[in-house]
Amino acid sequence: MEGNTYPCCVFGLYHQARSNLKMLESRKGFELKILKALGTELTVQTQNMLYHLGEEWQKLAVWKLPPSKESSSLESVVHSELHLHTVPSKEEEIAGPPVASVLQAFAVLGELHTKLKIFGQLLLKYILKPLISYPSLQPCTEEQSDVFILRFKSKESSLDHSSPVEVFDKIRLVFEVLHKYLLNVPVEQPVEDKKGCGVTLAELLGDMIWEELSDCLIQNCLVNSIPTNSSKLEQYIEVIKSTEEFEKALKNMQFLKGDTTDLLKYARNVNSHFANKKCQDVIVAARNLMTSEIHNTVKIIPDSCVALPRLPDPGAGDRSKMPKASEVLHNDMGNLENKTKLSQYTFSLPTCRISSSVEKLMELAYQTLLEATSSTDQCCIQLFYSVRNIFQLFYDVVPTYHKENLQKLPQLAAIHHNNCMYIAHHLLTLGHQFRYRLTNILCDGAATFVDLVPGFRRLGMECFLAQMRVQKGEILERLSSARNFSNMDDEENYCAANKAIRQVLHQLKRLGKVWQDVLPVNVYCKAMGTLLNTALTEIVTRIAALEDISAEDADRLYSLCRTMVEEGPQVFTPLPEDDKNKKYQEEVPVYVQKWMTFKELMIILQANLQEIVDQWADGKGPLAAEFSAAEVKSLIRALFQNTERRAAALAKIK
Repeated sequence: MEGNTYPCCVFGLYHQARSNLKMLESRKGFELKILKALGTELTVQTQNMLYHLGEEWQKLAVWKLPPSKESSSLESVVHSELHLHTVPSKEEEIAGPPVASVLQAFAVLGELHTKLKIFGQLLLKYILKPLISYPSLQPCTEEQSDVFILRFKSKESSLDHSSPVEVFDKIRLVFEVLHKYLLNVPVEQPVEDKKGCGVTLAELLGDMIWEELSDCLIQNCLVNSIPTNSSKLEQYIEVIKSTEEFEKALKNMQFLKGDTTDLLKYARNVNSHFANKKCQDVIVAARNLMTSEIHNTVKIIPDSCVALPRLPDPGAGDRSKMPKASEVLHNDMGNLENKTKLSQYTFSLPTCRISSSVEKLMELAYQTLLEATSSTDQCCIQLFYSVRNIFQLFYDVVPTYHKENLQKLPQLAAIHHNNCMYIAHHLLTLGHQFRYRLTNILCDGAATFVDLVPGFRRLGMECFLAQMRVQKGEILERLSSARNFSNMDDEENYCAANKAIRQVLHQLKRLGKVWQDVLPVNVYCKAMGTLLNTALTEIVTRIAALEDISAEDADRLYSLCRTMVEEGPQVFTPLPEDDKNKKYQEEVPVYVQKWMTFKELMIILQANLQEIVDQWADGKGPLAAEFSAAEVKSLIRALFQNTERRAAALAKIK
C-alpha cells in the first residue's frame, strides 16, 4: 500500500467507524449486543495499531541516554545521542511506513500529542537545556546513508556562562536538524464534526516546549548576560539583534507563531533588568561586607577620603544644573568673609579605626550613586534607593549578626561605634554631593540621607554604652570582694582589698590597650575616665561609710588609695607612642569627676583634726568643694576618738 494512501485510509475508516458507532449508541432503545461487540473490536484494533505504531516510532527516533542517576553532570550529558532513522533504506520503502505515515496514524488515533510530549521532554532535558547550561558543550551532527545522528562534543571553556549569541546559534542548529529530518511533516488532526485541521509537527512541538525553553533561556542565559555597568549597555544591542534573528528563524521553521515572545521582550527590556540586577548585586555585595569580620580594621585620619573618581561638573550632561542664583550669591558674599577662619579639620572625622569592610561599604555606596548619575531616570531612582537600602540593611543586620561578639569583646564594640559614626559622618553630605547629578525627580530634595544620621549615631552609642555598663559591672563586682575596706588591720582583709584594687587596675589597663589607637582620643579619654571614676566613687563611698577607722586602718587605706592615684593615670594610653600619652595622663582630673574628691579623702586619712578644719575653711576650702559637712563629720568620728578637740573640730564643720 502506498505511503500516502495508508494514513488516509486509516483516517477515513477509523474515523467513520468511530462516528457511526457513537451515532448508533446515542439512539435511545437501540441497545444491540452487536454494538458492544463492534465497540470492543474497535478498541482492540486501536490498541493493536498503537502497539505496532509505537514500535515503528521507537525505530525512527532512537535515544541513547546516560544512566538516570548521572544525567545532570557534564560528563554524562556529553554521551547523550539522538539517532533519527528517517532516511529509509530501499527495503523499508517497500515494507515499512515512512515517518509521515506513522505520525499521521498517531494523530488519527489521538496519540500524537502524547508521543510528541515525551519526545519534547527528552529533547529539553538531554539536548536543549545542557546546551544552555554548559558553555563547553557543542552540538555535533553526522549524516549516514540511513540515519542522522545528533551528539555532543566538549571543548575547554573558561567561561561560567555562555553568551546568548552562542547559545542561540547552538539551539538554532538543533532545530534546523530536527526540522529537516523529522518535524517538517504536515499532519491532519481530527476535529469533531469538522473537517481535519492541518498543522506541521514543528508547530505542535513548539507549542509544547517553547514556554519551558524560553524560561530556561531567560534564567540561565539572558539573566547572566545583563551588563553590570551602564557603560556596557550599548553593547547589549548585539544580544537583542541575535534574539530577534533567533525567533525569526524559529518562526520560519514554524516552531514559533504569533507576535513577540517573552524571550524577546526580556531582551529588549534590558534597562529595567540592568537596574534590577545592579540593585540586587549591590545589596548582595553589601550584605557580604556586613557579615564579614569586624576586627579587620583600617585607620581613618582627618585627611582620609573615600576612593571615588572625580565627579563631573554639576552643570554637565542632561541633569539639572545648579541654580544660577547660588553663583551670584557666592560672588556677592565674597567680601563678607570672616577673617577668622576655622581649621580645615573642623568638620572632619577624628582619627580612629574602622572595619575595612565598612570602608568598602561606603565606597560601594559612592560608586553606586556615581553609576546612577549616568543611568536612565528609572534606573537612577532604583540605584539611589538601593543605596538607602544598604544603610537600612546595615542598621538591621550588623547588630543582630555580630550580637554575641559585640557584647563580649570591648574592642569590637569600640570598632562598631566608630563604624556607625563613620557612616553617619558620610551620610550628612552624601546626598548633597550627588543632588544636582541625579534625575530631576530626586533633585527636588528627595536625594538625602540626613534622616538616617540620628539612627546610626544612636546605634553606635547604644552598643558602646552597653559595653561600658558591662565594664562598670565588672569593676563593681571586683570591688565588692574588698570586704567594704573595713578592719584593714586584719591582714586577710587588707589582702582582699589590695587584690580588688589590683584587679580593677588590671582591667582598666587591659581596656586601655584594646581601645588604644581604636577610639578617637576624646572618646577614649571620656570612656576610661568614666570607668576610673566608677572605681574611685565606689571606694570613696565605702570608706566614707565606715564607722570606725583605726590609725593602722587609715594608713593601709591611704596606701590603697595611693596605688589608685599613682597607677590610675597610667591607664590613659590613647596613642601607641608613650611620650604622647603624658599629656592625657596629666589631664586626668578633666576626665575623672571624682579625682579631686578621692585626693581629698587621702588627705583626711593622713591629716590631724586641725589640718581637716583648715581644709574645710568654714565651708570655703577644697575639702568643702568635694564633701558635704555630714560626710566630713562622719569621717572625723570614724578616725578620731571622742575628745574635746574632736568636739571642737566637729563644731567648726558646718
